[in-house]
Amino acid sequence: MTAPNSVRGSDSLTALSAAMRDGSAAEHREAESSEFVERLVAGELAVEGYVEYLVRLRTVYAALESVGQLLRNDSIAGGFIDQDLDRVAAINADLAYWAPEGAPSVVSPAADAYAARILASTQWGGQYIAHHYTRYLGDLSGGQVIGKVLSRTFELNGQGVEFYAFTEIPKPKPYKDAYRLRLDGLVLDAADRARVVDEVKVAFQLNHAVFEELAGHLGRWQLRSAG
Repeated sequence: MTAPNSVRGSDSLTALSAAMRDGSAAEHREAESSEFVERLVAGELAVEGYVEYLVRLRTVYAALESVGQLLRNDSIAGGFIDQDLDRVAAINADLAYWAPEGAPSVVSPAADAYAARILASTQWGGQYIAHHYTRYLGDLSGGQVIGKVLSRTFELNGQGVEFYAFTEIPKPKPYKDAYRLRLDGLVLDAADRARVVDEVKVAFQLNHAVFEELAGHLGRWQLRSAG
């Protein structure tokens, strides 16, 4: 494996994982600052709002995991495909808990656009790993906070939060560290590195669009009091 700070073919000594993180920092902050996210993290979101969020996530992850199956042998993306990360089954289980009579039918241009962008990444593994990195490392990081908030807010006993439970990855930090080392070991030239970073920015922008779409419906949901 190439050393973390010496990706061949690049005119930069910055490790790819750091370039992806730093290059998308503004887009990441913007996504996190959405009113929907603030309500969710504050424990102020009603069940109906969370269910609509899960429905949109299912659209995104179905695309992500279907493309992952196609790219298992890809020279760039193949090393990142891991069934222990798959979330669709967990989302379905959570929807069965939160909406036992059936999840609502949701029209979501934002989620559809996000999924379409992921589906287009079959042409180049570098584009795909930008989305894979953005979603799954986010789930293993900030996503864990959301899972704890939900558990506390709704007094759950491990139910309804399977999306945040990576049972085969009991210690996220070592997994994330190894993931970043694999990113840093990819042999990409400067142009392709820039394409990956740009796609991470796009991934956060698409994620933000989903949050903004949800925020536009907050008035329909009775929000829980933070107190």
